[in-house]
Amino acid sequence: MSHPFPDMAEGEGESAPAPGDESGSHVGEERRTSQEHREVILPGPARELGALLGVEVPDLEAGEGLPLLWHWLYLLDRPALADLAPDGHRARGAVPAHPGPGYRRMWAGGRVHLRGALRCGEEAVRRTEVRSVQEKRGRSGPLRFVVVGHRIEQRGEVVVDEEQDIVYRPAPAERTQPATAAEPGAAGEPAGAAEPGAAAEPGAPVPAGPDEWDIEVSPVLLFLFSALTRNAHRIHYDHDYCRDVEGYPGLLTHGPLQALAMAEKARAGGLAGRASFDYRLTAPLFDDQGMVVSAVPGEEAETVTAVRDRYGRRTATGTLRAPRR
Repeated sequence: MSHPFPDMAEGEGESAPAPGDESGSHVGEERRTSQEHREVILPGPARELGALLGVEVPDLEAGEGLPLLWHWLYLLDRPALADLAPDGHRARGAVPAHPGPGYRRMWAGGRVHLRGALRCGEEAVRRTEVRSVQEKRGRSGPLRFVVVGHRIEQRGEVVVDEEQDIVYRPAPAERTQPATAAEPGAAGEPAGAAEPGAAAEPGAPVPAGPDEWDIEVSPVLLFLFSALTRNAHRIHYDHDYCRDVEGYPGLLTHGPLQALAMAEKARAGGLAGRASFDYRLTAPLFDDQGMVVSAVPGEEAETVTAVRDRYGRRTATGTLRAPRR
């Protein structure tokens, strides 16, 4: 996947790709549509995320559940190095299956329902399935829209019910120079899904307001978040690859990191317990553009969230519904 909305690798590996195949897939590979992961939930990853973002970690030993979206640290695929493609993604056996050579994968958004407490010290199981596939055509060519569902169960109950919107699009034509920004999506394409392209220089910085969370994005932050979520996609930590192969001017900030930041900003404002979160990743965010997060209370139990860069350009939005403390 080459877009700023990375996926966290999933699936059971079969073999490495053929030499020179950077798509992370082979024509004719077995098309799997479901999978299952089990593990005992441990407090270590949650504490690491708390330290990485400087946010409060619940009292896990006392039985408090993990906050919204923190399940992304658990039940992860852990492929062997030999099973990874040159871009860092799993080579084969992923769910959903890659459509074939020459396509890149984008995580465009999703919906998460936290239905109960995901607790440490107990086993959990995540069941993944492909829920829908749509073929469309955009400016860049054929597009495949896939909805992937995840259900996490613990103590025989569903505690997390999630859908992720995945888009596959053809890789852009080879460029002689790296891009400076991303073009807006064309009709029929997801927002932020256009290939890299030149754009005007950013304007003057917009200082973070008193109710905004200004996160300093650095290569170290991106590397550590990649390690924490087992995301080996090189666009987040390999600047040369990002520029020379994928055509971007800098490292890309993870889509899940932006979604987590929005959820954490809402949690800091008093949201807790069971929650539903609908989010959309709308534009690429590079490591030199900062990350400014907001969460504004709306009607009843609704909170409107957003991420922008330090120049005011919005890169992610969300709507979160949860009771307040």
